[in-house]
Parts: sequence; structure tokens; C-alpha cells
Amino acid sequence: MDLPAFGTLEDGTTVHSIRLVADGIAVDVLDYGATIQRLEVADRAGSSRNVVLGHADLAAYRSSWAYFGCAIGRYANRIAGGRFTLDGVEHTLATNEGDNLLHGGPDGFDKRVWTVTEVDASHVVLDLVSPDGDQGFPGELAVTVTYTVAPGELRIGYAATTSRPTVLNLTNHTYFNLEGEDAWSVERHTLRIDADHYTPTTTDYIPTGIAPVDGTAFDWREPRVIGDQLRLAGDDQLVVGGGLDHNMVIRGGGMREHAVLASPDSGITLTVLSDQPGNQAYTGNYLSGRIVGTSGRPYRQAAGIALETQHFPDSPN
Repeated sequence: MDLPAFGTLEDGTTVHSIRLVADGIAVDVLDYGATIQRLEVADRAGSSRNVVLGHADLAAYRSSWAYFGCAIGRYANRIAGGRFTLDGVEHTLATNEGDNLLHGGPDGFDKRVWTVTEVDASHVVLDLVSPDGDQGFPGELAVTVTYTVAPGELRIGYAATTSRPTVLNLTNHTYFNLEGEDAWSVERHTLRIDADHYTPTTTDYIPTGIAPVDGTAFDWREPRVIGDQLRLAGDDQLVVGGGLDHNMVIRGGGMREHAVLASPDSGITLTVLSDQPGNQAYTGNYLSGRIVGTSGRPYRQAAGIALETQHFPDSPN
């Protein structure tokens, strides 16, 4: 396939960018990390805005720790102590956040060049083979991620097969700012999450159980202004995360609505649907201005919000 080049890795491998287009929406997908680099949608005035955070070049993606827009695997979020037991066998994993594994380990799926196996104007299919023992996980894993656009819609589909029993938790780590990628903050956005419970954590973000959201800063069952909710006094869990960085336990099962994010400035609304049990809501708490985005503007805390559909953190344990 003759795809536009985005950059070249140190070993000479070419990284490509694939643009998908439908009425009112366009998305640029990189085969590096199966990454959503840009997502353009129309605002209330009919002007196109890029509403996701990203890097302008490959070198920035190579050195980044922010996981902008990428496919996460083998295991999204954290596994405590970098180990789990499956069928009576303990597996020791490569760790990259203290003693814990985060987002698949130091060489996760976000750092791999995926193979484009299908592409047309509205969809792209990317494949990756993860060998047995990759980052300590058992089984050879063949993974497929499919991005499809339709009017007003971006759909992400995952499929995987394994050569022996393993654990798996795939997600996408896009940060959204519906005012536009070059806006300073999502604090004026409203957010609603369909969750009656959440998983409070230790100081290293390992869940301690499941707790009701009633009376906490994690009650998003009605639309809340993000900045106002993050400033609620007396919630120790907001201090632990430096903001919102918690798994929300989504009501129900099957394909259903997880969250609704809206910008009163742009008139753009994002509705997140998934069949996954949890949604890790993260307000970019570690962004400090050191990373400069695709528009040339530095990203600071709350420059975007990720709404990662997934299994609960540390669920293998």
C-alpha cells in the first residue's frame, strides 16, 4: 500500500499516516502505536476543529510518556507489583511505574509499528503480533484494531486471539478537548458519567475496592462543570490523583452509553459508548507545559480529558 509517510524510525522503518473521512468528521491514524493523531469535527458554526491532543512529529511520539491517542496493550492501566497468577502459575511482568506495570509495560503496544492490512476512505485495519513472553505476558497474541468513521461517528473495534490463556485489556488513550486542541483547558466542559460506583485507589493508583459515588467528587451522574467538580473540597481521592484519574464502574452491560462530554464554547458534544465494564477518566494531571502539541501550544494540566473504556485496573489480581 502506498501510504503517506509521517516519519522514519532509527532502524529505517517508515511510519505512515492514514486519513479517514466521512461527512463532518476526519481522523488521522498513525501505524505507530495505532494512534489517533488528529480528530476533526465541525463546531456549531460549521468550522472544523481538531479536538484531540497529539504530537506534531514522530520524534515527539518516540520520546513521549503521555500516550496521546494510542492503542494500549497488552494490559491497560495498572497491574500491582508487576505480577499476577493465572491457572496457578505466577507471571512476572516488566514494570514501568515503580513496582507496577502501567499500560502494557515499558515496551507496550503504543511503541510498536502496526501492520496496515486494510484501508479505504472510511476505515483502516491494523494488526500486531505480540510474542509469547512479551513484557512477561503468556501466550502469543494476535491483535487487530479497526478504526471506522461515519457521519458524526468514530468507531474503534478490537479483536485478539492467543496461543494459550493470558490476560488482556485493550483501550485507546485519546485526550479530548472539544474547544479545540489549541485551547488551554477542558475545565469549562461539562461531563456526565453513567456510574454509581468507582474504584478508590492507593497513592500508586491501585484500587482498594469499589465505593459508591454518593457524596464524593466522583458523582458525575448529572452533567457537572469539570473545573468546578475538581475543586470540591475535602475529597482525598482528588488529592491522590492530582485531579480525576479513576476508574468509574459503568452501569449495566453490553454496548451502552458510558459518558457524555460537552463544550458550551464550541457546541461540540462527545458521547462515549462501549461494552466494557469500566471507564478510566483522566484529566491530564501530569501535563505541565513541557509537551508542545500539534498547534504549537504547550499542554498544561487539564488540557484534555481521556475517557478510557476498559476493564478495572489490576483486575488480574
